[in-house]
Amino acid sequence: MTYESVLCSTCRHEMPLTQYHQDPKNEAVKKFYGKIDIEHASAFLYFNKKGIVQELIHNLKYKGREEIGTILGNWYAEDLKNLKLQTPFDVVIPVPLHKRKFRERGYNQVATFGKALAENLNIPYNDAVLYRKIYSKTQSKKNLSGRSENIENIFDVIFSEENHHKHFLIVDDVLTTGATLEACSRALLKIPGAKISIVCMAMAH
Repeated sequence: MTYESVLCSTCRHEMPLTQYHQDPKNEAVKKFYGKIDIEHASAFLYFNKKGIVQELIHNLKYKGREEIGTILGNWYAEDLKNLKLQTPFDVVIPVPLHKRKFRERGYNQVATFGKALAENLNIPYNDAVLYRKIYSKTQSKKNLSGRSENIENIFDVIFSEENHHKHFLIVDDVLTTGATLEACSRALLKIPGAKISIVCMAMAH
């Protein structure tokens, strides 16, 4: 698989990069101000309706084009390697799908992105610590208030002592309200000494 087979070089140059990794007070970080304490948050691309990023993520999420996640993960990892963090990331955690949703889709659309980041950053990828307790219909069809109102308690964690005092990097596809990632973070913060960072493929712009 090559970049060219998914993204032509012209398209790559036209990709709407956020450069959020260079700004500790970027728009992704601001989503979580006053809600949860995070070490870092960023998104790789801007997500615009009917734009190239929407098309890529739609193909990744609904058309089985999992290699898109790998390419974006490999690409963004090069930027994330240059982050100056007080404590480095210890483990990559994907936002989980409910078991029923996983069976319906056949894969978690953020898995290849997370695995590519983990491989490039030389840290483990773990999809067993955080899980989704409640099945829900797709978030993209709901309005903003509807997304956040019943999301609080749909995630939980299974952990052992070896997960204590870890810096978890949560990965997702598109950052919109931040409600899902906030709920994931709250679940992971049940683990003693946990630190949280968040990285998404894209952010609604």
